Amino acid sequence: MPYRKPGQQRGVAGPPAMMTDPIADMLTRIRNAVRIEKPIVDMPLSNEKAGIAQALKDEGYIWDFEVIDTVPARTLRVNLKYGPNGEKVITRIDRVSKPGRRIYRGYRELKPVQGGMGIHILSTPKGILSDRRARAEKVGGEVLALVY
Repeated sequence: MPYRKPGQQRGVAGPPAMMTDPIADMLTRIRNAVRIEKPIVDMPLSNEKAGIAQALKDEGYIWDFEVIDTVPARTLRVNLKYGPNGEKVITRIDRVSKPGRRIYRGYRELKPVQGGMGIHILSTPKGILSDRRARAEKVGGEVLALVY
């Protein structure tokens, strides 16, 4: 029988489990929504997630995103983009730098993804940027995600 704290009833869930990698959770939610061709996907909001959504919007991978005031925390709603015949704009979205192994690149080391058809999303001192913008602004940083 699992351990219960004194006074805790059977079948009552404790506090929610802490998420160790919220960026990976965001990318997985987007990946799963694209697979089933959902038009929108909701997730808990953070400044880093909003920055990633802005980079995806600037590069044309999503239509838009919005912040919704919900209780107990605010929600980030991402409006996914599909082609005129339902083609997926995002065919692959992966986490590159993980909590156990961080990946950093200088702007000179950032090469075009898929011959310029994809992007890396970086966390830089100037905010979260796509690799194209990071090269243009001559700034490197942590490579968060790969999208194409």
